[in-house]
Amino acid sequence: MNHTKKIQITLLVSLLGVVFCFAQKKKSQGDVFFFQYEYQKAVNAYEEDLSEGVLTKQQFLNLADAYFETNNYDKASEAYMKIYDQDTLMDTHHYNKMLQSLSKSPNVEGKEDFLTNISSSFPKELMENMEFNNQLLQNGAEANQLEYEIFNLEGNSPQTDFAPSFYNDKLLFSSGRQVNKKLRYEPGNEGYFNIYESEIQPTGQITALQSFQELKETDYHEATPLYSSGLNSVFYVLSNTQDGELAFDENGKNALAIAKQTIGGSYQLLLKDLSTSFYYPFYDDANGKLYFSADFEEGYGGTDIYFVYTNNGQVMSAPINLGPRINSSGNEVAPFIFENSFYFASDVFYGLGGMDIYKSNIEGEGFGIPINLGTPINTEFDDFGMIIRNDGDGLLGYFTSNREGGKGKDDIYGFKVDEKPGLKTITFKGTVVNASNANEVVSNAAVSLWDMNGEMLAETSSDEEGQYRLEIPYETELILDASKERYSRYIKKFNQDELEALQNNTFDVPISFYNDMVEEREGQKVVKMDDFYFSTSSTQLTDDIKNELNTVVDFVKAFPQAQLRIETYTDSRGGSSTNFRLTQMRSDAIKKYLVESGVPASNILYSVGYGEDKILNNCTNGVFCLETLHKKNQRSLIVVLNDNVLFD
Repeated sequence: MNHTKKIQITLLVSLLGVVFCFAQKKKSQGDVFFFQYEYQKAVNAYEEDLSEGVLTKQQFLNLADAYFETNNYDKASEAYMKIYDQDTLMDTHHYNKMLQSLSKSPNVEGKEDFLTNISSSFPKELMENMEFNNQLLQNGAEANQLEYEIFNLEGNSPQTDFAPSFYNDKLLFSSGRQVNKKLRYEPGNEGYFNIYESEIQPTGQITALQSFQELKETDYHEATPLYSSGLNSVFYVLSNTQDGELAFDENGKNALAIAKQTIGGSYQLLLKDLSTSFYYPFYDDANGKLYFSADFEEGYGGTDIYFVYTNNGQVMSAPINLGPRINSSGNEVAPFIFENSFYFASDVFYGLGGMDIYKSNIEGEGFGIPINLGTPINTEFDDFGMIIRNDGDGLLGYFTSNREGGKGKDDIYGFKVDEKPGLKTITFKGTVVNASNANEVVSNAAVSLWDMNGEMLAETSSDEEGQYRLEIPYETELILDASKERYSRYIKKFNQDELEALQNNTFDVPISFYNDMVEEREGQKVVKMDDFYFSTSSTQLTDDIKNELNTVVDFVKAFPQAQLRIETYTDSRGGSSTNFRLTQMRSDAIKKYLVESGVPASNILYSVGYGEDKILNNCTNGVFCLETLHKKNQRSLIVVLNDNVLFD
């Protein structure tokens, strides 16, 4: 079964799912079937109405969705395209369905054309995610070369079995098998979902299945359990009820709520809204965040993943959307955290099939690019709800799939693997700043990563706040390169230890602004530095002089193409030939120090002593001047000869 439909049928709403009030107001019988999730019947009714007349725009969109839910992707894509051509009704969630339909129809090439036309409607994060995953899948790196032992659980039934969760040494899961006094519902012809517990054997198989007795009894849905060892409580979803009967909103919709049951203790209803379904809770014991999926209207697509802050499980904030790095134009469900990795499922259009399982690195309050786990975990069918834990020498996990060869509509599969699933990546993130003022950010700087063979692996530009972010498949050595017109180029090599340390930290990139390092003096561009003075008749470089010359060293490191001329001058006191020889020796001393300090000799085209040839004021021979006026003529300049062509 298409899991998007399953979300809508089994979790978004009660599987009685009859929108009584709304359906009675519809003119087409197809509307009744559509809102009861009887999609094939809806297709038949809408097609009959269409043959007799014209469907409304909304009804035609319903027909397209019904084609999609019944796996008639060729007709779905044709219907969506007709709606798109009218430029009405379709949002990004329907774009996602359109792209999925094109992927599964004979007109696969049409997907790229349609995506090109609508790509500007998607957040940049979604497009980055798509490009990254497409490259990985095309290169065959999706499974990260892990060897999985995957097995179908012996406890699966002919009905729907899904949402496994560890419960100490046991396994909890949801099932539509009919037991006890649970009612049945029409769309799936199964029992209302119930939660079961089982023993986990050393092989990973489960035995001793029985209904989980710790929850408040109800005739309706109880599903998607999550056990918190820190709180000794189970979070789960259940049908909204009132006085023991299903509760509906004004449109006849029955939604799902999230409750918390302390083992052997109290029951609390945490999240409830008659018009909004909450499902797939995951409680993070480390920080008290409660994650869940919900179908809020202001989301990025169909269903998004949110979290709330809690105090020992008590909700303390409004729901917070995880944002466009995680949530897409499709449906995102089933969050799970293991060793700083965020696992979830999505039916975003660039996956392998329906629902695929993804892994994203947790980066502080943000997330890395979600990585498709690839085969054999993901298939062309629906794969979702992964959990995982350490188990002896390796890892034991479970997930749900409706892949071929199963026992029922959805089956739970176990797997064993030596390492954490998901391609390992490296993330560089931080701010490009002005090297002379770290508080001044640099926007539109080019930032790239290169391997040791000189191949560029990824590139980006810093945003208006100077921030950049790059994520690539794992490498043991990398080179970071950053540059911008009239700024210095920053190049740094990172070894494996540095890369590992970098994953939990930001890395700011300092680049120098050329205009900050030069100034106009005497009609030419010179390296900016404070004036310095030699002792009388001396060519020795004092510490103060060396400190200023180090500015020149930094300048050449920042702009290695710069061509320099060293100019040194004296005042008019003393003999003219003596002053000439003195300034030449001083210029040569400056050049010697710069070369010894790392400036290539090829960058210094000239070192010239001008003596008293260029007096800047009236303090010429025979004129009495104060010492301060004489000092204005004692100067050393480092002239940038190719200033006008340096950035051509």
